[in-house]
Amino acid sequence: MDDIDRELLTLLQQDATRSYAALGRTVGLSAGAAHERVRKLRERGVIRRTTVDVDPATVGCGVLAFVMVESAAWMGESAEAFAALPEIQEAHVIAGSASVLVKVRTATTEQLQDVLRRLYAIEGVSGTQATVVLETFFERPVTAAGAAPAAS
Repeated sequence: MDDIDRELLTLLQQDATRSYAALGRTVGLSAGAAHERVRKLRERGVIRRTTVDVDPATVGCGVLAFVMVESAAWMGESAEAFAALPEIQEAHVIAGSASVLVKVRTATTEQLQDVLRRLYAIEGVSGTQATVVLETFFERPVTAAGAAPAAS
């Protein structure tokens, strides 16, 4: 990945609806060359998907919590069980005192409590520790701009 690829990624993260002509003008390429670069970034899995950034509070998901899920056994085979709970936005197997870290969004704390109950129904879960977010200062997308170049 070179500097042009990194700049294309930054531009697309700011506004994924930009035309290839506009992208090309910004990075000094033709529209066709910009399109080809973006296609290759998709093929290589650098760009995993194109999405819309929705304000959670405006669609009834104003409660954000991070939940540490404890277990007495390895939880690495439990991805489907966590994915079955639609309120869970992310689930990560982690090192430390807990086994899994999940990001949960709900409309109310009562709904969060229900999610915590349903987490206990997942085989191997022995405990949870929830941290409710009061305010988010910022959320930052992953960028390639600061990534170190690949070794030759």
